[in-house]
Amino acid sequence: MRIHVRRTGGFAGIERVAEVDTSGRPDAREWHALAEQAMGDGRDTPPVGVPDGFQYRLTVDGTTVYCADPRLSEAQRQLITRVLKEGS
Repeated sequence: MRIHVRRTGGFAGIERVAEVDTSGRPDAREWHALAEQAMGDGRDTPPVGVPDGFQYRLTVDGTTVYCADPRLSEAQRQLITRVLKEGS
């Protein structure tokens, strides 16, 4: 499973992109469960965010959903944080 996160917005407006490939990872099942929940909580179109807030595009194996601060679900927040931290 390929999990791709694109973060835009924020005070400085700097884009950040990261991706994790779960193939062969010992924690792949955990990633899959988290990704499934986060994608289920997402929207088909970019939501209206708040001024200086972050907006996110989550793509898992070719399927894309959108979400934005401050209305992230807990699963979205966890997945985004992990991908931006561990991804390349």
